[in-house]
Amino acid sequence: MWHDTAFTRRFGLRFPIVQGPFGGGLSSTRLASIVSNAGGLGSFGLQGMKPDRIRAVIAELRSLTAAPFAVNLWVSTADAPASAVTRAEFDAATAALAPFYAALNVPVPAFPPTPDPAFEDQVAALIEARPPIFSFIFGVPSADVLDRCRSLGIATIGTATTVDEARALDDAGVDAIVATGSEAGGHRASFLRSAEASLTGSVSLVPQVVDAVRVPVIAAGGVADGRGLASALALGAAAAQIGTAFLACDESNAPPLHRAALRAKPASTMLTRGLTGRLGRAIRNELVEALSEPTVARLPYPFQGHLVSGIKQAALAASRSDLAPMWSGQSVGLVRHTRAAELFASLVDETARLQS
Repeated sequence: MWHDTAFTRRFGLRFPIVQGPFGGGLSSTRLASIVSNAGGLGSFGLQGMKPDRIRAVIAELRSLTAAPFAVNLWVSTADAPASAVTRAEFDAATAALAPFYAALNVPVPAFPPTPDPAFEDQVAALIEARPPIFSFIFGVPSADVLDRCRSLGIATIGTATTVDEARALDDAGVDAIVATGSEAGGHRASFLRSAEASLTGSVSLVPQVVDAVRVPVIAAGGVADGRGLASALALGAAAAQIGTAFLACDESNAPPLHRAALRAKPASTMLTRGLTGRLGRAIRNELVEALSEPTVARLPYPFQGHLVSGIKQAALAASRSDLAPMWSGQSVGLVRHTRAAELFASLVDETARLQS
C-alpha cells in the first residue's frame, strides 16, 4: 500500500503526511493535533519561544493527541550577536523602513536590539518535556543533544536544502531527513552554504538525497495536494511535508488576512532577506519588493525581523495586504481547502486514486 513506507513504520503513523512546522507564531496546537489524530504527523514551530512556553506547548499537544507529534527548533538562532549591531547600522536599517513606519503610524524600535532565546536553553526545555519527535532546521545539534534525545526515546528529524547537508544529518544519526526544495514557503534552512547557493528544486533534490542517505526522506517544497504527495513518493521519498496548504486552513494561527491572501491565489511569491535578515519565500507585495532591493540596508537575523515586526502587526490590523509580510510557497495556487480535516482527507483520497 502507498501509505506503508519506511517513514510511517518508523514513526508509527497511518499516512506519510507531515504538516510543516511554522515559526513566527503561525503554528497552533489545534492544527498539529488534528493532523496527528488523522494519522499524519502534526508539527509545531517553537522558534523564538522561551523555555517555559516550550514546556507548556508540548504539554498542551500531549493533552490533545495520543499520537506522535513533532516540535521544531532552529539550531542557529542568530547570524550575529546583538552586541555586533552598531548604532549606525541600526539607524540605516530603520531609515530604510521609515516610509512604512510613517504610513502605518508605527514607532521606530529602540536601540539596542533584543536577542532571541538561545537554542541551548530552548533545547534543554524541549528535552525535559520529552516530546515524541524533535525536528530542527538551520544546522545539526551537538552530539550530546542527539545522544540525550536517543537515550530518552525522542526521535529526531533534520532538514536539508542540499545533498551535502543531508549527508551531514545522516552522519549525525538523525531518524529522518526533510529534503526541502526551493519551492517551499518560509525560510530557507541552509546551513553549509549560503541559502542563495542552495536553491535546488524538489524534483532534483529529493531523489539525490534519497540516494545519498540511509534514513527515510521527507519531501518538502511544492507539495499541496495528492498529486504532489504521489509525486514525492515516486521520487523515492517516504513521506511529504505540506506547509502552505495547511497554513491556509482555519485551524492554523496565521492571521485572517494572511489566510485570505493564500486562498486568493496570489500572483507570485519571491525570495527575500528583507523581512528577517534570512532568505525566505513570501507573497510578493509592496513591502517585500521594497525591502528586497539590493541597496536597502538591513540587519542580520533576527534583528531585521524585530524591525519589521511592528509594521507587520499594524498592517495586519489595518488589513493592508500590500504591507504585511506573509510567507507562502510556490504552490499556493493549489490551495483549495479551508479546514485541516478536509485537506488531510483530500490528500489521502487523491493519492490513493493516483496510486491505484
